[in-house]
Amino acid sequence: MHPETPSASAAPASVPNPTQTHEDPNQFALLRQRRFAPFFWTQFSGAANDNLFKFAFTVMVTYQLSVDWLPPAMAGLVIGALFILPFLLFSATSGQLTDKYDKTKMIRFVKNMEIAIMLVAAVGFIGGNIPILLLCTFLMGVHSTLFGPVKFAYMPQVLSERELTGGNGMVEMGTFVAILLGNVAGGLLVAIPGIGHTTVGVACVLAALVGRAVAHFIPSVPATDPGLTINWNPFTETWRNLKLAHGNIVVFRSLLGISWMWFFGAVFLSQFPSLAKNVLHGNEQVASLLLVVFSIGIGIGSLLCEVLSRRHVEIGLVPLGAIGMSVFSIDLYFASRSLPPSEIMGLAAFMAQGAHWRVMMDLLLLSLFAGLYSVPMYALIQMRSQPTHRARIIAANNILNALFMIASSLIAGALLGAGFTVPQIFLFTGIANAVVAFYIFMLVPEYLLRFVAWVSSRFVYRFKVQGDENLPSAGAAILACNHVSFVDAVLLMAASPRPIYFVMDHRIFRVPVLGWLFRLAKAIPIAPYKEDPKTYEAAFDRAAQVLREGDLLAIFPEGGITKDGQLQEFKGGIMKIIERARAEGVEAPVIPMALTNLWGSYFSRIEQGGAMVRPFRRGFFSRVGLNVGRPVASTQVQPALLRTRVADLLQA
Repeated sequence: MHPETPSASAAPASVPNPTQTHEDPNQFALLRQRRFAPFFWTQFSGAANDNLFKFAFTVMVTYQLSVDWLPPAMAGLVIGALFILPFLLFSATSGQLTDKYDKTKMIRFVKNMEIAIMLVAAVGFIGGNIPILLLCTFLMGVHSTLFGPVKFAYMPQVLSERELTGGNGMVEMGTFVAILLGNVAGGLLVAIPGIGHTTVGVACVLAALVGRAVAHFIPSVPATDPGLTINWNPFTETWRNLKLAHGNIVVFRSLLGISWMWFFGAVFLSQFPSLAKNVLHGNEQVASLLLVVFSIGIGIGSLLCEVLSRRHVEIGLVPLGAIGMSVFSIDLYFASRSLPPSEIMGLAAFMAQGAHWRVMMDLLLLSLFAGLYSVPMYALIQMRSQPTHRARIIAANNILNALFMIASSLIAGALLGAGFTVPQIFLFTGIANAVVAFYIFMLVPEYLLRFVAWVSSRFVYRFKVQGDENLPSAGAAILACNHVSFVDAVLLMAASPRPIYFVMDHRIFRVPVLGWLFRLAKAIPIAPYKEDPKTYEAAFDRAAQVLREGDLLAIFPEGGITKDGQLQEFKGGIMKIIERARAEGVEAPVIPMALTNLWGSYFSRIEQGGAMVRPFRRGFFSRVGLNVGRPVASTQVQPALLRTRVADLLQA
């Protein structure tokens, strides 16, 4: 492949600047826009065709053809292994190609490749030639390996931060719907008497042609690293990619979190036939129903992410997703373990039994929460990865996904061999998910902190943010906010898609629960110079380091929580922070912010006895807000001017 190397100096006019704000109401509006719709339908057709081909081939060798060297019991495993092998061998190379070349040209090359593979596969289906179809299975794995990094590296270049969660949700939903439709179509077409094999071959070619036709309308997206020299050694490049991903520890551990989700999902998907036949006593239609329910749950969860995140990358949903995955997989064990033995039943008889509805509800909800778990993680990786290396990091994720899926098959097989029942495997997986999730959230506290902020801003308060477009999506900035309650920092965390480092009075670290939370958030304690000069100086050194590293620093310039609900005078600490940063060559803008209507709420100091004396004096879900002002250049900042800006925001 020798696509023309694009210029990296300017993006084509047809691709909007992803940093601009779009006013579309939700993710479905993206399907009316050229920057997203052709891409969405291209990946949809590819996923559908993959699964149409694989499922039809599996049914053919399992039920219709007798091949001594490929027994029916092994057919599904062999086909699955051949499809996943290219992800291990070629993901590193595909990541490099995606970073080096125009992504639209990569997509069109992959779709041309799909047409060629499906033409060969049509010959294999029509002639019943198993070796040809096995070769095509491997080649379709190569096709998917090449497309994977393009798919996830394309979106951050054409979608803004506010659209990234919705875009990922649409793609995740579309992928599972395509998988479902592909499996259903493959099973129905291959079973047509007399012409089934020919029909499948023709359908695969037509799907590939449709995908290529739609890909023609995807706007050009420039290369992010056109000068990259390709390393064709997959083993050394795979290791290099993993080290590259490990360079950003939050991103790397998020990759592990996504790979765990694929491990979790593979356990359930692989056990559906056994669950349907041996536990639920249902026929093939019941097994298909379980797949339908699972796919619908993933789709609903993926689409809910944008609604629950207020159109930001909200990783606070990840712990929520992990909790739901464990709760409903464990409940699935209790729902399915005690079903009485019976004859194999059809779909109508299965649906007529109330106990089976609990099983289906567990499947629906655990997959829904898996969608809530995975979509924000994908969006975080896309947003936090360095653009020039983004595709290679996603390729590293594909490698890890493949390894985790292989591990899931081996572990599930070992558990079955040790005498575990299918419900017991689900119980084991649910408990393991809780342990793994807890471990990941302790390694990356940002997930847990965002979860606390998400819960607080939706279930303790009704929190509304105005002017959040003034929060920078990249680069250093100082956030200056009034101080009204003990949870001001938590609410600011909820408003920003990026992590914030807070400069806070050292005494708040002694407050139960909140102190632990702020230590987990790596908040910076500060004390008066006369009281503790060492802590005072260390706070300013750490603040300058945060800004030097391009992160967000938050300060409450009043120096303490208001005792009367009024805005206090701003102290000079912010000027010292600006001077320290300037000495290190950093001119960070200051963003004024105002928390509104918090005075008198649960965590404020309105009561004589202190905070939290009358917790429900304003009822449940009291309305509070945050108004974010326009950035002020650091050269123009003065405490009095900044206080005036915050006071104006309080009246907005």
